[in-house]
Amino acid sequence: MKFLIAMDSFKGSLDAVAACRAVVRGVKAVCPTACCDIAPMADGGEGTLDALLASVGGRRCSAMVHDPLMRPVRAEYGLLDAQNIGGVRGTAGTQGIAGARGFAGVRNAGNANRATAAEFGRVAVVEMARASGLQYVDEHTHDPLHASTFGTGELIRHALDDGACTIIVTLGGSATNDGGAGIAQALGARLLDATGRDLEPGGAALARLDHIDTARMDPRLAHTEVRIATDVTNPLTGPTGASAVFGPQKGATPGMVRQLDDAFDRFAQVIERDLGRSVAAVPGSGAGGGTGAGLLAFTNATIEPGIQLVATASRLAGRARTADVCITGEGRIDGQTAYGKTPAGVAHIVKRANPRMVVVALAGAVARGVAAVPQAVAGSRGVDGCADGSAARPIPRDDADYSASADLYACGIDAVFPIIREPQSLADACRETADNLAATAANVARLLAAVAGADR
Repeated sequence: MKFLIAMDSFKGSLDAVAACRAVVRGVKAVCPTACCDIAPMADGGEGTLDALLASVGGRRCSAMVHDPLMRPVRAEYGLLDAQNIGGVRGTAGTQGIAGARGFAGVRNAGNANRATAAEFGRVAVVEMARASGLQYVDEHTHDPLHASTFGTGELIRHALDDGACTIIVTLGGSATNDGGAGIAQALGARLLDATGRDLEPGGAALARLDHIDTARMDPRLAHTEVRIATDVTNPLTGPTGASAVFGPQKGATPGMVRQLDDAFDRFAQVIERDLGRSVAAVPGSGAGGGTGAGLLAFTNATIEPGIQLVATASRLAGRARTADVCITGEGRIDGQTAYGKTPAGVAHIVKRANPRMVVVALAGAVARGVAAVPQAVAGSRGVDGCADGSAARPIPRDDADYSASADLYACGIDAVFPIIREPQSLADACRETADNLAATAANVARLLAAVAGADR
């Protein structure tokens, strides 16, 4: 039996590589002769740099930059081995990472004829959380009105200094809500008020934005392909925008949310007037506290699902064709999992490649109802509906988790298991994640081996 192990990280416990190794340990304890193929995954948030380096090779670099509160900090970025990516091309290409489809084909003009990174430069990975992440603030220091993405812009500039002509920017885990304004300022843009003064850092200042001056923008950006990897499709503004949905996670009160959303409205208006780009409603523009919008406005960027990018780089679909079982998972599986998160994305990709494959998802926590499959989705297999080809019956709407179950299992996941074996504190659960993962994987392997034996 061949297992394809495609785990994401368990935040606060294990990175994706360590999670994969824990699953392998459990599988091998039961099936010593099993073939285990490891493919560390990520969906565009924290851990994407690690997953890409593990998949295609490359090297880590570090630089002194500024954290969200403009304090000096050393942060990492990566330079990938372009020769192992599978032929990186511009957005008109169809191979390697560039082959991943974006959200509804979102792109800016001017990318189609860009030369390949493998021919003329390097592929860099800038993980936003490394410079602008939540780890730099706590409940006493978070400041969603003034936190800046300036440090992420500095990492992009260092990648340019290293000769990168393709830069993958992964959005997620940020402590910022400035629309990527800090990135633009770090790269040379001037955001000016009515008196001609540069705006101070942070999203709140954008309410006073009068005009944008890009005369001093780093000229290398005109020849650089920027790929935005994210796991969300939220727009910049409105009730599902960056401030409303993600602002509270960064410490924004209801009043701050309204203030920031109004500031983003102003930002989008000035961008459209001065730069000729409409970004407010673009799916994914709200990712990273609106950083998606800033990158779309100030660079020749495209947006794509992070899980698709990582899966393409690791050749997940091709590896799935020769496997019998895929074990995937991450720290929590809930109603959001079906919408771009790793387990659903992995299941969708591997089931397309190998419809007979069994897909099992493991998680530290499983939201109520997700694993309790309602009758409406019983028997559902594959990625396009029920196994017998009939349409599923209406799903009960009195419990949102049941709706989430329908979406989750329709993605191709066959079973979901929480790994916690006894009541315990979060600290204990995080400390024992590897052992819990291994034990649950062992039980899954034992069950699959028993079923395989019974079928003979």
